[in-house]
Amino acid sequence: MITAKARAVDGPDQAFRSAEINRRDLDTTDVLIEIKFAGICHSDIHTAHGEWGPVNYPLVPGHEIAGIVTEVGSGVTKYKVGDRVGVGCMVDSCGECENCIKGEEQYCLKGNIPTYAGVDKYGEPTQGGYSTHIVVTEDFVVRIPDNIELDAAAPLLCAGITTYSPLHHWGAGPGKKVAVVGMGGLGHMAVKIAHAMGAEVTVLSQSLSKKQDGLQFGADHYYATSDPETFEKLAGSLDLIINTVSASIDINAYFSLLKLDGTLVNVGAPPEPLPVNAFSLIGHRRSFAGSMIGGIRETQEMLDFCAEHDIVPSIEVISADQIDEAYKRVLASDVKYRFVIDTSTI
Repeated sequence: MITAKARAVDGPDQAFRSAEINRRDLDTTDVLIEIKFAGICHSDIHTAHGEWGPVNYPLVPGHEIAGIVTEVGSGVTKYKVGDRVGVGCMVDSCGECENCIKGEEQYCLKGNIPTYAGVDKYGEPTQGGYSTHIVVTEDFVVRIPDNIELDAAAPLLCAGITTYSPLHHWGAGPGKKVAVVGMGGLGHMAVKIAHAMGAEVTVLSQSLSKKQDGLQFGADHYYATSDPETFEKLAGSLDLIINTVSASIDINAYFSLLKLDGTLVNVGAPPEPLPVNAFSLIGHRRSFAGSMIGGIRETQEMLDFCAEHDIVPSIEVISADQIDEAYKRVLASDVKYRFVIDTSTI
């Protein structure tokens, strides 16, 4: 077994502590990665706090992982020692179902294996990227382009792909009017990516406090959703809305902003249900959809797209001792726009 240093939490109301965890010895197609940086995702907070169901504590979160390959199994063909690589929200899947064969492993019919808070094919609990090392099968490792720094690359493995995938799937591009709800870790990436795809981009945020940032990231318009006139002015004008917030909103009010055949896609995951009035959809053949990260092939495509268009998240690098404080700041919307842990401080 390989011993790694980590930061773990023992319960929903507990602080993070130093820990040692075991990583499995390398199987034939496994890659050992020395983690250099790990992003903090709102999903980490939901899970650590037990808000999405029972958790098998102690828990090491983290599914935005960037690092260097330090060892490979005897059958590995895709990577070599020294390669710059990343790991996202999943570390395995069945590989045999219809969805996996299509390259949509995130929708594995047997259930993909999450990077943390899951159980791997060896029957062991998975632990995430708030650690110094991780072992992953090569098919769930992606290559980080040379012109993206590792600290900036980490959030792309969740925030980047979570927003790229629906924008790509629903055809964001020239001639399309796309709105992004929320200007946090996910939202600011959606703005940057949608702009690079050529869409006309509108930000819908509670206030105008981040307007200057939004415009710099590529937004063409920025509106405060706290102003009722916003919904009057934009009624029936949008082709696609990406909702990135993980809190309850008046979803029916946002449906009213869609054109004929427009789609609202939820990527944020609030703990409570969102009440939908069917008439909000029926009147203009509108659609309400969801999207969850992306497959490995699409994740690599996203990284290459970001490298080509010089897209990186706006980050604040912190030490491992600052994780608890960072969680509080995320919940208070006091981060621009993604915390990244320097794992050398673990």
